[in-house]
Amino acid sequence: MNQAWLEAAFAPPRAHGEPLARGALRVEPEDFSVEEQLGFAPAGTGQHVLLKVRKRNANTHWVARELAQSCGCRPADVGYAGLKDRRAVAVQWFSVPQSRLTPEAWRAVGSADFEVLEAYAHSRKLPRGALAANRFTIRIRDAAVDDARLAQRVAEIRRRGVPNYFGPQRFGRDGANLVRAAHELHSLRAPQRGLVLSAARSLVFNAVLAERVRDGSWEHLEDGDIANLDGRGSIFPVGTLEPQLLERCARLEIHPTGPLWGRGAPPSGRRVLELEARVAAEFPQACALAVGAAMRQERRSLRLAVHDLSWARDSRAIEVRFRLARGSFATAVLRELVESDAAQQGESEAD
Repeated sequence: MNQAWLEAAFAPPRAHGEPLARGALRVEPEDFSVEEQLGFAPAGTGQHVLLKVRKRNANTHWVARELAQSCGCRPADVGYAGLKDRRAVAVQWFSVPQSRLTPEAWRAVGSADFEVLEAYAHSRKLPRGALAANRFTIRIRDAAVDDARLAQRVAEIRRRGVPNYFGPQRFGRDGANLVRAAHELHSLRAPQRGLVLSAARSLVFNAVLAERVRDGSWEHLEDGDIANLDGRGSIFPVGTLEPQLLERCARLEIHPTGPLWGRGAPPSGRRVLELEARVAAEFPQACALAVGAAMRQERRSLRLAVHDLSWARDSRAIEVRFRLARGSFATAVLRELVESDAAQQGESEAD
């Protein structure tokens, strides 16, 4: 990997200045807690069962296999909305086909590593991405920072949000997914191909966002931007910068977006398009992978609104709490507060 790849994946520029301190993350699984929030209510009837599961120090794929064994179905028949970090305590939702187990019986299923908290009849398999948000509680140990400076930084993040970078988890342990990008896709198995394509597009996005962090435009709309609504996939082109539009952007209701690379040119215009095309040209191999896989141009918010952000301190750690829209990374928030080792960043994104 060259220096540009390493910087975009693992060391893009921060928006709020240098980290306030160095801290330790995930000393214990309980130091990192995440809970999925569904964007819908269980149907109450149907051929599937929705399961609310708490897992500790276990990965999502393993829990899915355990649930499949209890259900008597194939692991592929188990649905889940997103991957959750292994070294953590995570509450997430799964679906299984109806079986001999009633919803009541499902509540007795579990092991030392996971337990079923709730079970409901539901109408369909849970698809990936079927979340409204994720709520985090994270303990940062051994961070020597003055309370006044921490309070000021937290207030700035509440007001302005943070750059919506893909976290280092997306690129694999030690950048393994980027290393694989040097190989032809046809030499990789299907799951690996998906990870490599995702990492390639994420790399280009991070590099574009890094440029806009450097020039200060990551949190502002300009003529030529493609904007989106906070927490939603709706996008629209920005032309005239009307005061109402700028006010909504300042309130974190609307954000500028960047490209998830694919066939054709991005739909942006003017300076924004020029910037995106120039940066993408610096990553020809990553772009070629997405184009060769017939992926289409898509957009992702450049800015991440951090909802319900609060902090508290005890004798051993600082605890931060916040809620993020699905598909975003808690590491994007934490890196604007403290520095930590890459190995503490986690193994999967909070989809």
